[in-house]
Amino acid sequence: MQAALAQARAAADRGEVPVGAVIVAPDGRIVAAVGNRTRELNDPTAHAEILALRAACAAAGSERLPGHDLYVTLEPCPMCASAISQARIARLYYGAADPKSGGVAQGPRIFDHPQSHHVPEVYDGIGADQAEALLKDFFQLRR
Repeated sequence: MQAALAQARAAADRGEVPVGAVIVAPDGRIVAAVGNRTRELNDPTAHAEILALRAACAAAGSERLPGHDLYVTLEPCPMCASAISQARIARLYYGAADPKSGGVAQGPRIFDHPQSHHVPEVYDGIGADQAEALLKDFFQLRR
């Protein structure tokens, strides 16, 4: 999670919402580490999780990532949760809960939906205090 938090800090430095994501291969190697880039790329889908999935899938030469772990600093939104399911991520570790836009434990709870073809193991609250502080500081500076 520390690598994901570093990516979140780098995203904040670029003026992006501070969310970072890291994907770890079954052998323990980090195969993707990114932060949000929605503003930089003018792309509403350029969330950290989506970019990490794209990079890890490219590295694996596959659209699926069985056995891989995803660490993300904020509860994934519904779009990202669906992509995580489609990619067959084995385990999802996330930091801060997102009552406004979350899609895992909040809102639509994507993994509970009968159309979710794959449900990863989910572990929440990992590094939540640090992730929440990054988000609060970021938005407080903009208000």
